[in-house]
Amino acid sequence: MDVALLAIGLGALAGVLAGLFGVGGGILFVPTLTLGLGLTQLHAEASSLLAIIPTVAAGTWRQQRYGNVRWRPAIVIGLAAIGGVEAGVAVAESVPEAVLERLFGALMIVVALQVAWRARRRDSPRQRPRSRGFPIMRRR
Repeated sequence: MDVALLAIGLGALAGVLAGLFGVGGGILFVPTLTLGLGLTQLHAEASSLLAIIPTVAAGTWRQQRYGNVRWRPAIVIGLAAIGGVEAGVAVAESVPEAVLERLFGALMIVVALQVAWRARRRDSPRQRPRSRGFPIMRRR
């Protein structure tokens, strides 16, 4: 029963974070699935990819209602992501488990450093935060 509660809590937390920040839950899912539920790194990554599908569907549906979805770039990115996932799966299956765990750990460190760097830049009185990426999308 504890495993089911942990999985439900993880799914709910990842869903809230995805809705708030537009992020996938992989950074949360994979460590929790490996450490908390005892899955292998490969199985945790595969489960994380599968769990993203309903989150993406719900997020897209809600954001489309606000007029925030740009379908042409979304379709291009989605199709390119399919090729990227296939390549990533091929690499993940060919690499030993320990190497895969270390690579994921390195990714987590890079993400943490990026978050810290951005927070530090925002706190700097001399540097105003600049808008990056796409401009804020207006309602149609």
